[in-house]
Amino acid sequence: MKNIGSHIVENRVLFLLVLFLILFGVFAFSVKGFFTFYNLTNMTQYGVELGLLALAEMLVILSGGAGIDLSVGSMLTIVAMIIGVLIGRAGFSPSFAIIIGLIAGSAMGYANGFLVAYPKIPPFIVTLASLYVYKSLAMIISVDPRFGPNPMPVSNFPESFYYIGQHRIGGLPFQVLFIFIPVVLILMFLMNRTVLGRHLYGVGSNETAAIFSGINVKKIRVIVYTLSGLLSALAGWVITSRIASARPDIGTGYELQAITIAVLGGVSIKGGEGTAGGVVLSIAIITMLYNGMQLAGIHQIWQLGSLGLVLVGSVLLNQILYNRRKF
Repeated sequence: MKNIGSHIVENRVLFLLVLFLILFGVFAFSVKGFFTFYNLTNMTQYGVELGLLALAEMLVILSGGAGIDLSVGSMLTIVAMIIGVLIGRAGFSPSFAIIIGLIAGSAMGYANGFLVAYPKIPPFIVTLASLYVYKSLAMIISVDPRFGPNPMPVSNFPESFYYIGQHRIGGLPFQVLFIFIPVVLILMFLMNRTVLGRHLYGVGSNETAAIFSGINVKKIRVIVYTLSGLLSALAGWVITSRIASARPDIGTGYELQAITIAVLGGVSIKGGEGTAGGVVLSIAIITMLYNGMQLAGIHQIWQLGSLGLVLVGSVLLNQILYNRRKF
């Protein structure tokens, strides 16, 4: 029994699967309305945007060098506002607005990566600064001169725009089937079957050794931050379609939740260790935790507190496992 327990704790994916099943059983038997098809599918729908941001954090943290992206929520926000303003105020087609939004998100991520890789500004400083800059830009973009200087949401979209965020196929949310799952599969392929993936793990594990091996560390860092921007942009598109509104505060607080999910999913804050599968299970756990507590009528203060405990616990577990492997 001791060996089995030790194996479960040391295998992060297995540990998360067991934790997921335990929490699922607790909520299914104790919370009314949790174990229904409608609620379970809704739960997956709400987890898509947060999940995309967590995958973005996974890539950045994996690259090592104290990598982190505090601007993912702000990039989500500014892309949502770009799409909203282009469609709802300027009258452009949804397809054009979405393409511009995805390009803008990638460009913002590239800017973060360039500043981290070349001037070698610490990622925390770069992305903290861009968090404020991008959030401010989103508020500026949201201002409608016809109604004064205050930031304004946009909500007058054509019906076709809501398809991605609100349509269901066989009762399952469209964005889960055709946005989130394909993104996860693509990332798994990139991380496990490509030179880029091997170089990413190599840079995160030992940057000095990676340099001597001929790996272009700066290029890898720029790529992962650019992908972070692209994934944040996808999240901005999906959430705007789902809630039928683009708001200048839409992404507030998402960055901390995304980091929590990535760390809980087994991504080492030291870099070079973690899997997309672990992060996906972590997404499911955090989404289910929020959903179950909301249905149980637990106050939001306690929900936020539980997230903090999860973050501390996951970091401690990572450290314990790291020390056990080391010795």
